[in-house]
Amino acid sequence: MTTFTNPVPAVGDPGDGPAARDGLCSSPAVHLRKSAHARSIDSVPDFDSGVDDEESSECTRGFGRATGTCAEPPPMFGDRGPAGALHVDDPGELIVAVPAMVGFVPERSLVVAVLGGASDPGRSPIIDAVVRFDLDHEGGRRGLAAACAECVTQICAAEGATEVLAVIVDDRAREPQRTHRHGAASTGPLGALIAAFARRLAAQEVYLEGAWAVRAIEADQRWWSLPDANHYGTLPDPATSMVAVAHVLEGRPIRAARSELTDLVATDDELVRQVAAHLDSARAIAHEGYAAAVRRGDPNGYHRRALEHLLWQIANTDSGACLTAREYAEVAAALRDRIVRDALFGLAIGDHAAAAENLWVALVRALSGSDRADAATLLGYSAYIRGDGPLAGIALQAALDADPVHSLANLLEISLRTGMRPDTLRRLAYCGLGIAADLGIDLGPAIR
Repeated sequence: MTTFTNPVPAVGDPGDGPAARDGLCSSPAVHLRKSAHARSIDSVPDFDSGVDDEESSECTRGFGRATGTCAEPPPMFGDRGPAGALHVDDPGELIVAVPAMVGFVPERSLVVAVLGGASDPGRSPIIDAVVRFDLDHEGGRRGLAAACAECVTQICAAEGATEVLAVIVDDRAREPQRTHRHGAASTGPLGALIAAFARRLAAQEVYLEGAWAVRAIEADQRWWSLPDANHYGTLPDPATSMVAVAHVLEGRPIRAARSELTDLVATDDELVRQVAAHLDSARAIAHEGYAAAVRRGDPNGYHRRALEHLLWQIANTDSGACLTAREYAEVAAALRDRIVRDALFGLAIGDHAAAAENLWVALVRALSGSDRADAATLLGYSAYIRGDGPLAGIALQAALDADPVHSLANLLEISLRTGMRPDTLRRLAYCGLGIAADLGIDLGPAIR
């Protein structure tokens, strides 16, 4: 049996990198009975607001040292053996749970689940992390196997894991002909890919415990084992998956396709143009306001008013209001104040996280350059903390596309790519709460 519970968002999407990869949202527990043939694969600011940049920020100081080492084991959640675990008794049920585990219905993808606790005979292995790779890779099957194995072994090193499971979803796959001899049927190119992937894993003492293929994750679709084509079955209705139901009840969306995420952070070119027309004026007003506060000996007064304005706009957006181009520019100028920006990370663990994400999404679509990067970083961090790895990866990639040297976006992307647990990064949110409190503003209690 294998348990799935509270996995880390394993990997963010690197965009044009060697293989597009996505992370995983936190999920309820899933148990999967291992098949007997599982190891039959062959040996397998524009102005000074008191903080110059991310590097000197109170919240981010020392953060790079915590995230820069790929193999640094993240702290454990404690006893991760779930009391109320959901049980999955066959590979078909695992496969229909994949959309809930990655946050959307994957297509033409290799999905790898990293198992923790597999060496403990007294407990079921736990799926600690799930990572998705695009099957279409410019380096071909061999390049894909190498890229995937490198990423997975890094995560396994961080988790102290030695076993993984794999699911391939590919509408081009052909169900193999079967024979009466165990394992004799060929599983074609997908089988060859999995065999190459498994060999590379085994060279790093990580073992593939099971691998299955399916054309699409839909009710009544046929699945088959890649090590042994004579082991096959039919998918149940994904809508009835206990994992999917649990995700929906927890308010976690399962998107129909990954494109829904990329569309979420796509720029609105006309809105960007309109906002850009107001940015210089908004920044000049912000600069003048800060300078006046300094002359009065009350720079915190400026920070406090800027933060209060942003919180008001969060509530405004959450109520359904649409910001004007001038208001977007004013918000962008306020976010240039690093003290204000850092305080807003505190919202990621509180009651207002979802409302704040609504504004971050709106800003990502309306801004460009470093302003877009700041908003996308806030969005990526909030998604990361609540376990939405796919959205976190796409938001952080959007931040880096807009500003490749954005320090905090780079640090968070490294954390996501190397499988660092969300709990490890809560320090940034608590620091934000502290900054807001120092300004006399209560962002509310931490609830997650």
